[in-house]
Amino acid sequence: MNKKVNNSKDDRIGDDVIVCRCEEVTAGQVRAAIRQGANDMDSVKKMTRAGMGLCQNKACYNIIAKIISQETGKELSELKPFTSRPPVRPLKIKLLKEETKG
Repeated sequence: MNKKVNNSKDDRIGDDVIVCRCEEVTAGQVRAAIRQGANDMDSVKKMTRAGMGLCQNKACYNIIAKIISQETGKELSELKPFTSRPPVRPLKIKLLKEETKG
């Protein structure tokens, strides 16, 4: 079932409201990214860092999806979730080798 988002002014989140607590991204920053061409979850994430924090978008996904839907006219069902990427740090091979010895 396609869910329509209420696009009325009464339902709009204020620009100064933080929508991603981990990265301290505001609704206004998300809207600015959309005006600059971001039209899906991943492009908003790349432009604002929303969804890249400790919660890995578990706390902010729905509200960001709602803003994208309101600003672009896309239905929520059309929006694909953020691409999930585990955090990665480079390691020296010798560290892995030492771990297997012990």
